[in-house]
Amino acid sequence: MAKIFVVDDELTMVQMVTETLRAEGHEVFPFTNAVQALESLEAQHPDLVVADMVLEKSRVQGLDILAKARTLSPPSVVIVITGFGTVETAVDAMKKGAYDYLEKPFKLEEFKACVERGLSYNKAISENLYLRKQLNEKYQFNKIIGTSAGMQEVFKLVERVADTDSTVLVLGESGTGKELVARALHFNSRRHLAPFIPVNCAALPENLLESELFGHRKGAFTGAVNDKKGLFQEADGGTIFLDEIGAMPALLQSRLLRVLQDGEVRRVGDNTPVYVNVRVIAATNEPLQKKISEGAFREDLFYRLNVIPIDVPPLRDRRDDIPLIAANYLKHKVSQRLGHRVQMTKHAMDMLSYYHWPGNVRELENVIERAAVLCENNIIQPHDLPSNIVEAKNAESAPELHTSIDSLYPMGGNTEFVEKSSVTAGNPAKTEPLKDYMREQEVGYLNRILSQTGGDKEKAANLLGISLATLYRKLGGEDA
Repeated sequence: MAKIFVVDDELTMVQMVTETLRAEGHEVFPFTNAVQALESLEAQHPDLVVADMVLEKSRVQGLDILAKARTLSPPSVVIVITGFGTVETAVDAMKKGAYDYLEKPFKLEEFKACVERGLSYNKAISENLYLRKQLNEKYQFNKIIGTSAGMQEVFKLVERVADTDSTVLVLGESGTGKELVARALHFNSRRHLAPFIPVNCAALPENLLESELFGHRKGAFTGAVNDKKGLFQEADGGTIFLDEIGAMPALLQSRLLRVLQDGEVRRVGDNTPVYVNVRVIAATNEPLQKKISEGAFREDLFYRLNVIPIDVPPLRDRRDDIPLIAANYLKHKVSQRLGHRVQMTKHAMDMLSYYHWPGNVRELENVIERAAVLCENNIIQPHDLPSNIVEAKNAESAPELHTSIDSLYPMGGNTEFVEKSSVTAGNPAKTEPLKDYMREQEVGYLNRILSQTGGDKEKAANLLGISLATLYRKLGGEDA
């Protein structure tokens, strides 16, 4: 049984259609007043709407009913009814999202078959509900890892603007998690049951990107053997994520501007516009203002995209988040992928916190996965990390953490970090030579002193009571 709206200003038509549908076991809401139907759509959220296109006795028309039904989440399936000589209007309704149309007078069997197809289509959408809910859970904004002040600002913005249709521009360096922010925006909005379509604007040449975004007609160019829907049409009702928007060619920038302004898409080789209901989220890892000054990016498009900017901070500016990200990735990704639990010593974690992470979270995850595969006894130690991380000694890249690892992950239970002593005691055959252990402790201490002096080696040597030459020798790995 389905919930169906019937909207027509002819009482006899409403009665006939209502009786037919109720005989099929459906819950039917008949309306001869289109204004009441429009006002009831959101409250009742029908599975299917049957509406006459031309309602002569009302200021509200079939296209108004269609437009409102398409804003619901998930959108109601709409079948439009047209009178003689109004087929062009029906075709226009199809372009704007109607599922099908019937021309008056129609046979009841034809009508019932059309309704059955429409409800089957609605069921196919509903069957994706469980998967979509799983995705919604996966991409809740509070699942983005971070307790730093910068990330808290990101969380607040995502929470405030997720359930709006405002265009968002996500800013941040490569690897900071801009797509994760975009997915959080989508899956926490009323569009979460509709598609989320990510597009990398830098990954395709101009001619292919145009076809991918806007679609093409058969024969529009060599190789166009069939009509093709573009990604904007695929994302209809949902969200399209345009990553690396600064790489979009000038011609496509103007076409994107038309979509943002009018909500219409023109396929390559087609002069007829197709209207889409899509939220646009764009992202860039380069300053668009600079590209504007160079003439490489349209200023009017920038202002259309930059309605709500969200700036994702780089990892070096939120080092307190490193233990959180590392533990989460070890537990929920690496350990599950390898089929066994992997842990990390606090000394190794300290090394991660010293590094400046030019590749941000993506680089951190890659380093952790590599170390997890190479480590012995499923415990990551400093020597399992890449040399550039172990040798990171720049004082500016080693500030004091505001949050200790102990406070984030108390020992025992489910912590992914372990004391160094537990590694050596539990594995006497693998015990680290005392010389190497002392060397690691010494280097760590020297770096902490350098951090306190702002990288001033002469001042650090004075504090340590050693000569500058001795300090250089110890930092260079030679014994005193």
